[in-house]
Amino acid sequence: MKAVRLLRVCSMVLAVLVQSVSSSSCLASLAPQLRKDCHPDPGASEASCLSRNCCWSPWKTPGIPWCFEKVDSCSVVPEPQRIDCHPESGANEAACVNRGCHWCASENTTAPFCFYNSKEEATCSMKFPIQNRVDCHPQPGASPEICEAKGCVWCSTTIANVPWCFYPANGPHGYTMKDVPQKTAQGWRVTLIKCGTISLFGNDISPIVMDVEFHTKDRLRFKIYDPNNKRFEVPLNIESSSNVSFESNYDVEFINDTALQFRVIRKKTRTVLWETTLGGLIFSNQYIQLMTSVPSTSIYGFGEHEHPSFKHDMNYVRYGMFSRDQSPVALSNLYGVHPFYMCIEKDFNAHGVLLLNSNAQDVTLSPSPSLTFRTIGGILDFYMFLGPTPENVIQQYTEAIGRPFMPPYWSLGFQLSRWGYNSIDVLEKTVERLRQYDIPHDVQYGDIDYMERQLDFTYDKANFAGLPEYIKKLKNDGMHYVIILDPFLTKDEPQGTYRPYELGQKLGIWVNNSDGITPAVGKAWPPGDSVYPDYTNPKTAEWWIQMCMEFKNILDYDGIWIIGADICGFNEETTYELCLRWMQLGAFYPFSRNHNAIGNKEQDPGVFGEEFAAISRSALRIRYLLLPYLYTLFYHSHVSGNTVVRGLMHEFTSDPQTHGIDRAFLWGPALMITPVLEEGARSVYVYFPEASWFDFYTGEQVSPSWLKKSVEVPAPLDVIPLFIRGGYILPTQFPARTTVLSRLNPFSLIIALDEHGEASGSLFWDDGDSIDSVERGEYFYVEYKFSNRTLKATVIKNGYNGATTLAYSTIQILGFTSKPNVIFMNGKTIPSNRMQYNSNGKITLWISAPLLQELTISFEY
Repeated sequence: MKAVRLLRVCSMVLAVLVQSVSSSSCLASLAPQLRKDCHPDPGASEASCLSRNCCWSPWKTPGIPWCFEKVDSCSVVPEPQRIDCHPESGANEAACVNRGCHWCASENTTAPFCFYNSKEEATCSMKFPIQNRVDCHPQPGASPEICEAKGCVWCSTTIANVPWCFYPANGPHGYTMKDVPQKTAQGWRVTLIKCGTISLFGNDISPIVMDVEFHTKDRLRFKIYDPNNKRFEVPLNIESSSNVSFESNYDVEFINDTALQFRVIRKKTRTVLWETTLGGLIFSNQYIQLMTSVPSTSIYGFGEHEHPSFKHDMNYVRYGMFSRDQSPVALSNLYGVHPFYMCIEKDFNAHGVLLLNSNAQDVTLSPSPSLTFRTIGGILDFYMFLGPTPENVIQQYTEAIGRPFMPPYWSLGFQLSRWGYNSIDVLEKTVERLRQYDIPHDVQYGDIDYMERQLDFTYDKANFAGLPEYIKKLKNDGMHYVIILDPFLTKDEPQGTYRPYELGQKLGIWVNNSDGITPAVGKAWPPGDSVYPDYTNPKTAEWWIQMCMEFKNILDYDGIWIIGADICGFNEETTYELCLRWMQLGAFYPFSRNHNAIGNKEQDPGVFGEEFAAISRSALRIRYLLLPYLYTLFYHSHVSGNTVVRGLMHEFTSDPQTHGIDRAFLWGPALMITPVLEEGARSVYVYFPEASWFDFYTGEQVSPSWLKKSVEVPAPLDVIPLFIRGGYILPTQFPARTTVLSRLNPFSLIIALDEHGEASGSLFWDDGDSIDSVERGEYFYVEYKFSNRTLKATVIKNGYNGATTLAYSTIQILGFTSKPNVIFMNGKTIPSNRMQYNSNGKITLWISAPLLQELTISFEY
């Protein structure tokens, strides 16, 4: 009887486990035309949509609802009519949805859990797999007749994003080799001629040439261009190695089968990094397209966009790239253009690819996996960087295009801005309340409202009367002032009243229309019509510098606006907790600036009251404490191309769990920041890769049982969880309200030991403001090494006189297993009252030693 009852219980449990998942959900595979509008009334937003328990997904096509009803995937197709979309083993919901199919776990074991939307779709998809389709009719208005007239295949589908009109595997398109590849001084040259007579967009160019150049052992260039007519190329000279006898880490192959294939292969692993069928190449006068297979779906990069995730979705996502000063909008380009991506291969090597093209362009990421590049002008000029680590890729990339600039030290302090101060009185009150709360504040901004009628190189002498004198006061208090200048000027001011335009007109520096003579005219912020300086014209640079210098004699500003993420958000109203958590996160942005738009309420950290100010002050003081470490990271970026902020996958590439993490990030290799991103949350889940980790606040080592796991970590409202990675030494400096003051304070070291009891680090220091101090050798640089229970500080460069007044005051060591009996510094015993040992393995030493002095501190038992 007991056995029977047990059997019945087990049957009930099994039934619960396999019963149909009938709850409605936001199907990633739902075609846009099947969406049922859940917010037909005006004013739809993500927040209002989610409050109705509906799905939110922006869509570019007019008439498609962004807010739509959830769908019960189990009711889409009756069980008897379901056709298996994942007949092979290993089916799961994620894999099913990635194929564009529906998932419904059912107790009917004869019905597939993963299935197509219809019989017609199944037939078509099995013949032409959706993951391999490349769009043959990207513009609106496709039909079977138009598609087939292009020599393409028509196969409709209800799956979102999948093209209905696509290229056949062996269609009448593309190019083939005219003759065998020819050896050149740097590599190979192939002449290509167009196949067939079908033209998709007209004005096809034939012949074209593909040059393959071996630049360095880790950098390859392949360029497709018109040999008979010069087309625009980005004027960036990326020089190849002068050593032509290097052994490259890549092979290239041309395979002239039914269509010409070009492959780039990593020698060591034989992984195919790039495989393109030139039979699918389109090269017409105003439309160029190339598709390539990539070795994995771990793709990062492309921009500048508001990406929904760090690792890209490969489900036919398209990113356009054309810089036009657009504020963040889903799937739209923002301020810069970065046609570069990185791929983590299946064996955890990494490579990167740059398309050096400045025309309007887009890239489509497809699930095969593949990438389709399209542009309306120029040439196809690709550079590949072989890594093999993510850091190596970025180092090689910046070696080619130019290293990042070395920022002034003060620019790493907290910065405050607002479009809409509207008067100097409001500006002064804002700055004063931050001072009263003792909130670190290095840089104050002026947006376009400081100008007279939004005219560059002017200021509003009525609403901002006394601005030059106020800027001097800020500078006397150790602060800096940054202004905005827009890249356009009105042409319609009365003659003789607006020198910037009149001088530019005299020099002939404006962007012209296609006739090459008449300035292009548009409408922007200033009154009247505007013209646009042509920054490719050397005279424009001279004009710009002259105007900036003349205006600096009026307003003694310290810098000109750059773009960054706006703490607390630019558009719409923030909330208390959203802004507070964002202030904590923003304290660890490389560029830490709070900024918002005109018409929105104030959101500076002094406007919300005492509690908010105290928590913001605490987070910013941690930033200021760590500025020497951050500044040193920028030095390594400037000199070697290292990343300053990096994803966990940069350091732990062989751990696949890190590849999709974008809710935590690193400063350099050593500091992990894990912010709270949800309102009301008082904890955060943190994934700890295989390493020694220490709590920043307590110095306590993370339990080994947490490693390679996602662990819930407390995060009360006044705390942003931070963790130091063992094996690294972080230089710090006691914080102050401005960097002018903090740079006078003593230095300290935080030494986090790895499992071998070792750590290393460095400190770069200069005057923090001069241009080219690195190139002139006017800096101080020291390397730290801890091993065999001994810390050594070795001065590598002593070229900055200002370091003579600075000193070490504190050394903290994390991860000591027991208290040492005696500690020596340069042969002398450190008194016991100058040392503190904590049972969690943290040792604190209070010392007094000049920064210029080389140190040897040993711990004996």
